[in-house]
Amino acid sequence: MSVLIKNGRVVTATDDYVADVFIEKDKIIAIGRDLKFVAETIIDASGKLVMPGGIDPHVHLEMPFMGTYSSDTYETGTRAALYGGTTTVIDFILQKQGSSLQSALDEWRGRSHGNTLGDYSFHMAVTDFNENTKAEIKTMIEKEGITSFKTFMAYKGALMIDDRQMIGLMEEVKKHGGLINVHATNGDMIDFLVAKHKSEGKLAPLYHYLSQPEITEAEASSRFVDMSSYTGCPGYIVHLTCEGALNAVRDATQRDQKIFVETCIQYLILDASLYENNFEGAKWVMSPPLREKKDQETLWAGINQGLVQVVATDHCPFTWEQKLMGKDDFSKIPNGHPALENRMELLFSEGVMKNKITLNKFVEVSSTNAAKIFGMFPQKGTIAVGSDADIVIIDPNEKHQLSASTHHMNVDYSGYEGWNITGKVKTVLLRGKVAIDNNNCLVEKGYGQFIKRNKVSQII
Repeated sequence: MSVLIKNGRVVTATDDYVADVFIEKDKIIAIGRDLKFVAETIIDASGKLVMPGGIDPHVHLEMPFMGTYSSDTYETGTRAALYGGTTTVIDFILQKQGSSLQSALDEWRGRSHGNTLGDYSFHMAVTDFNENTKAEIKTMIEKEGITSFKTFMAYKGALMIDDRQMIGLMEEVKKHGGLINVHATNGDMIDFLVAKHKSEGKLAPLYHYLSQPEITEAEASSRFVDMSSYTGCPGYIVHLTCEGALNAVRDATQRDQKIFVETCIQYLILDASLYENNFEGAKWVMSPPLREKKDQETLWAGINQGLVQVVATDHCPFTWEQKLMGKDDFSKIPNGHPALENRMELLFSEGVMKNKITLNKFVEVSSTNAAKIFGMFPQKGTIAVGSDADIVIIDPNEKHQLSASTHHMNVDYSGYEGWNITGKVKTVLLRGKVAIDNNNCLVEKGYGQFIKRNKVSQII
């Protein structure tokens, strides 16, 4: 199997030039002008952008939550990702308290193995750090290729670990070359505010937002940054939303500390006014919640300043029927938002086309940085000789509209219904095979591969 992409504008995190790209089997073999290779498939990319396939390092597929499961399966979710130009996702395994990391891995493998269309990997969420769990860290990193471990500073009784456990986990993960991801919100403060609002009969989705004010995220982010500094363990804050939290990271740079930051596409372009639409606001109930317009400005600036390295989604969709579980109580609304298919096109349209970020920065935050941080570079995240032929071809001028009636995510509404977008994903290659072409999916369930990742110490 060979493919020759001709005359495209090749854009990576650092380069921007017109060239041909020759692919054989699953790798990029040559890049240059007027390549003379004979290929089975020739794609004319004249006038189009040729970029590395997107990497979304924050998705939740078939995730058990609040008595139900997120509505996208590994099949539907990775297919939707491909339609949107994302060729690799990293999902989260959730350890059950009282159980081992290995049993959690076995459970998630049971759902994912043989069912994905796109490539995938896992983070391991540690919810019960003890001596037995500690002994499993080395195996997860060195044998399984799972090198990132998520912790929760909220959801007490289910997912949250305390600071003592956090320090212990950081020490062990650092020892073996891993990375700590964190959901940085102050769970005790949030639990207090949820109970307070409910006792006052304030049960609408708006009070989900009001139960998680900016200070709950800013305080927890600052505490995590300090613990990461003390232990020397690499840290990565997931779904950072606000000015206060980013300022904690900015302050850390004064002591030459590197903390990686991810935001999500929704926090760049949506705001908390959506919660004022009665129960319709449940569509955007997620944690942390949407913030204010001033926070959008801060996050865009943070991207350009290099403080925010990754734009992900925290894709965790629930159908409208599932959202209705909380129609009489905001605390029972399943937290999550569908965006996996829309991320690349929204970021291109709202970022590049509105001159908020450059094309190189677009590639950097949608693909390359995630590959580097999570131990997949240069296999993933770039267009270079020897790299996997994961490529997205975008028509930068094609206009279209987002809608639940046309998306491929397994959810019956869109968080972006009616949004007019400039820039359309036309063709997607995954490991050298044309996976999406003109809105047709050409790969089957099972084509996706699990990606074992390298130690963090080897790539940052």
